[in-house]
Amino acid sequence: MAFVPANSLRFHVQRLPAIAGAGAADGPGRPVVVFLHGLVVDNLSSFYCPLAVPVARAGHEAVLYDLRGHGRTERPATGYDSRTAVRDLVSLLGSLDLGDRRVHLVGNSYGGTLALHAALARPDLVAGLTLLEPPLSGAWVENMVDTLSAAALSLEDSPVPAELLTLRLRKAANLTSIADALLNRTSLIDDIAASRTFTAADFARLAAPTQVVCGEHSELVPGAMELVRHAPRATIEVLPGLGHDVLKESSGVLRETVLAHLEATAADAARTARAPRAGALVR
Repeated sequence: MAFVPANSLRFHVQRLPAIAGAGAADGPGRPVVVFLHGLVVDNLSSFYCPLAVPVARAGHEAVLYDLRGHGRTERPATGYDSRTAVRDLVSLLGSLDLGDRRVHLVGNSYGGTLALHAALARPDLVAGLTLLEPPLSGAWVENMVDTLSAAALSLEDSPVPAELLTLRLRKAANLTSIADALLNRTSLIDDIAASRTFTAADFARLAAPTQVVCGEHSELVPGAMELVRHAPRATIEVLPGLGHDVLKESSGVLRETVLAHLEATAADAARTARAPRAGALVR
């Protein structure tokens, strides 16, 4: 466990080195795989066993971190909009001293939305995307704001965290306390409500090779299909029998799908590693 300063906050970060001799050798042109988790009750641990460890064993360096206000990262009152999240990410990568290495972003749920924002804002930095159940439509924003607002009301002054502690359910109590703090004492809900909806033009200018993975029964499939229709280098994998829970419920299939896309992205990055870049990492 490590805490890394970035964009005036302390971020909780886990960094897994590529395992020597496992898969292709790590090298200067090989992107670092960075994981972005979902909202409120999620944190970096959701990626650890299903994807991050297999990714490291396959020869890719992996970085996991708790988003602003989540997990063990500091929780300021404001700054939960996508632009600030991208600044957090870029500043964090600068603090990790990756040099001129690019990154492959793996985002789950809202983390996928943030990954797409980052790829559009910094195409010089993002070599590839893997988006797991990404919410991309305006309808999702409206539904999520309603859901989060209802949750905020139920958690305000709730005795549940204390009751969970008395039952020695420390992890559940901690997650509930974090959810209460995020929903009732930060600008998160207002920032989500003000989110800008992606357009077909946004998708069309997405340069990074992108793989989207959705569950067959997920309400997010139409938005993902819209992305794939317009983005020149995007594909989609729809996993049968699943909904929004692909990260938890399809570890074997998902692992192979993600690793195959990472290898393709790494090969593409290696071919262009010496090409001039428009920007550099900033702290």
